[in-house]
Amino acid sequence: MSAYFQILRPDEAFMMAMPVVIIAIVGHDFSISVFLATILVFLMAGAGNVINDVFDYKIDAVNKPDRPIPSGRISLKNARIYAGILYIVSAIFSLIISYLINNFLFFVIIICSAVIIYAYSRYFKAMPLVGNIVVGGMIGFCFVVGGFILLCNTKDWDIFKVSVYIGLLAAVANVAREIVKDMEDVRGDQLGGARTFPVIYGKKASSIITILLLAVTVAVHIYLYTFGIFNIAYIIILLIAVILYGYSAYALVASKFEPAEATCTKVIKILKIAMAVSLLAITIGSLRF
Repeated sequence: MSAYFQILRPDEAFMMAMPVVIIAIVGHDFSISVFLATILVFLMAGAGNVINDVFDYKIDAVNKPDRPIPSGRISLKNARIYAGILYIVSAIFSLIISYLINNFLFFVIIICSAVIIYAYSRYFKAMPLVGNIVVGGMIGFCFVVGGFILLCNTKDWDIFKVSVYIGLLAAVANVAREIVKDMEDVRGDQLGGARTFPVIYGKKASSIITILLLAVTVAVHIYLYTFGIFNIAYIIILLIAVILYGYSAYALVASKFEPAEATCTKVIKILKIAMAVSLLAITIGSLRF
């Protein structure tokens, strides 16, 4: 895999772009603006990952030495230039989309999002919980981006409201996953001086908060079914995600709230699968047969 493609973390960038597609399916809108927005979010997420690696190269040299920058496959200078190019292309895409949906506010929103993404890597990531909340919020916001485009295209406020609800769910689940990722990186973060929640308050408090967030995620997902938005397939598929969320919580409890790095790595992978299944439940559950 090319180092310049790998540094985008395409799997994560793809997951960031999927909310736009999912909201398009829910709202039955497959216009060119939605297609371009999907590419835009992928590029923005990729740019954010590159910038994150630029600021974290010392930490990654300990925790993830095989990543493109610490492994020497991409220099810091080239990584910065690459991120800049990605942001410029993203800005161009957002201008085109703003024209298509006849709403310049979209461009302003995207530029503000780019600033927040940069600020996360530069300032917020090292702040206990704040960085986690910013990441979760940006992921949830991807659903709202899709909902905003559909609102401009169709004037359907109900779909926009649905995008906000789903965005909130995604944000909570991802904050939980981000906390576990911080627990996984405690050793490197301590050496790098990062003040993450696990570094400051320990793994026990972090594990408890994670479990509570997962419980909220499951409860709200189930409650969302009562809104009459989804069909029965939503609940059936969601049961798989619930089992995965439950197993993740169990793994933290079984470790006596002091999970080893290997346990955290396993939980992170399981949570990623659980969130993917949740997205599948939302997608299939929105279909009308």
